[in-house]
Amino acid sequence: MRISNLKIILPDRIIPIGSIQIENGLIAEIIEGTSSHSDIDAQGLVAIPGIIDMHGDMLEREIEPRPNARLPYDLALHELDKRLISAGVTTAYAAVSFSEISILKASLRRSDTASEICNAIYANRQHLLVDLRVHARFEVTNDNSPPILTELIEDGLVDMISLNDHTPGQGQYRDIEKYLVSMSQWRNISSDYATHVTRDLVKEAQARPIAWETIRAVTNIAQLHQLPIASHDDDTPSKVNLMHDMGCGISEFPVTLEAAQAAKDKGLAIAMGAPNALRGVSTSGNLSAQDAIAAGLVDMLASDYHPGALLQAAFLIADRGLLSLPQAIALITANPARALGLADRGTLAVGMQADLVLLANHTRPRVCATFREGKQIYSSAFNRLRSVDSVDGC
Repeated sequence: MRISNLKIILPDRIIPIGSIQIENGLIAEIIEGTSSHSDIDAQGLVAIPGIIDMHGDMLEREIEPRPNARLPYDLALHELDKRLISAGVTTAYAAVSFSEISILKASLRRSDTASEICNAIYANRQHLLVDLRVHARFEVTNDNSPPILTELIEDGLVDMISLNDHTPGQGQYRDIEKYLVSMSQWRNISSDYATHVTRDLVKEAQARPIAWETIRAVTNIAQLHQLPIASHDDDTPSKVNLMHDMGCGISEFPVTLEAAQAAKDKGLAIAMGAPNALRGVSTSGNLSAQDAIAAGLVDMLASDYHPGALLQAAFLIADRGLLSLPQAIALITANPARALGLADRGTLAVGMQADLVLLANHTRPRVCATFREGKQIYSSAFNRLRSVDSVDGC
């Protein structure tokens, strides 16, 4: 199959008009200039690699759109699948939290429920259009998680782990007052109850030191299975050093410029949230992704809680001159592929997996079609693309 009349974003340059030849699910040829043969005339659409999302929390909201309104896992997965492919995401790591924090007891983030979700993802992933994987978020204060997580890793049901510590007073929640407001609003609880629970969390954390030897045992098993390991919400250089010593190769959402610089110095790949980059501000009042990008301290963006933000943030970054368009697109394609060990995708190059997205770039970029392994899995104008009619505006 040949898709012609494309503006093609390569890792280091842009082809103003060209074609992509796809054979057996791979990119067989990239042709500059007009083509005499075409199976699909893209009418000037922009071609980028399929987007790779290394951290997305959306599955939880699909499973439980309202408190105690639990939906079947398979339904939630298929609904998330539709959201992802329409946003141009072809590879996604669903964040599954292993936490026993008391304020989250009734949520999906308990270790036993998290294990169920991991099993559900692998039971259904062959029926999904996106390549959906498991990003296990290991809350380091949770003593119940290590044996469960270890078993899941050994059973091949985890593709990445991150080390999280959401204890108030450090990390993402260094500002206790902002944490109380956030918890009160997010969990729909009174400020008095939020204060009571937070006080208990801090006391519990102070009374029980983190069992780093046990955590190291989990990361050793993850390394044995060649899984990427990330730290989460690094706030100080010393925290970065500790996480590096624990085997982390990715610093996920550092909350200060100093921590991000320390991660860079240690050779960690740095991820920031795409919604943060799009809005220009962190919801927790922490490091702005735009500021970090301007300082040269961001390697990739993650959807965090909004898959549509990935594409929009990349184009905004390029429009504002923070990076060139190829460099900005690499934040959501080539760079996460490299950090996650996905050598077969992330760039438009001969021999790579034919995961690509066709965009109309008007006021905002719009996904017109998504391909995975050369097969069209989404189109907002499927018939017009197939019949080589105009797709302007899709």
